[in-house]
Amino acid sequence: MKRLTKVLMDGGSGLNIMYAKTLDAMGIDRSHIRSTRVPFHGVMPRKRAIPLRQIDLPIIFGDLANYRTETLTFEVVGFHGTYHAIQGRLCYAKFMAVPIYTYLKLKMLGPHVVITVSTSFQRAYECEVECCEHASAIIASEELAVIKEGTIEEAPDSKWSARSFEPAEGIKVVLIDPNSSKDKVVRIGIGKHAHRLPLRQ
Repeated sequence: MKRLTKVLMDGGSGLNIMYAKTLDAMGIDRSHIRSTRVPFHGVMPRKRAIPLRQIDLPIIFGDLANYRTETLTFEVVGFHGTYHAIQGRLCYAKFMAVPIYTYLKLKMLGPHVVITVSTSFQRAYECEVECCEHASAIIASEELAVIKEGTIEEAPDSKWSARSFEPAEGIKVVLIDPNSSKDKVVRIGIGKHAHRLPLRQ
């Protein structure tokens, strides 16, 4: 029996999610995992996620003197998460659990007395910070990928290198001011590269 130390109880989620990395750490026999290709939304912002597999696992709340065991179905996902698992409304309904968010407690009926599951505010804060850092890293990597896709590295064009300021074939010399004592002229190219010629005195 494995103890998961970082489980998010998400009353807004309609799914129970288990990360593949968690299953590997638990040493779960793959024969218990069944295939599924039903997508879901809301876990990754603006993206559709497709679970790798589904698995039924017994979940225990309580201690040796007073505990409850129920079997829950988890969607096994391949992407990385900061928690070991996420348990949603299906878990709340199965255990008939009541969350008390103010005190970070979860209460449910046990065989003898009420089972209370709790955590510390420090632990909750650490998990929140880790989630924020993980989300920021994902957003940064996605933005970098978009920038790379939108940036086209142009190969140097020999036509526009050192020859850009060389006279083109076919040059016409035009006198700028016939009344001036100085012969100021401009050389105008009449070829296909005329637009690249500079003015010269």
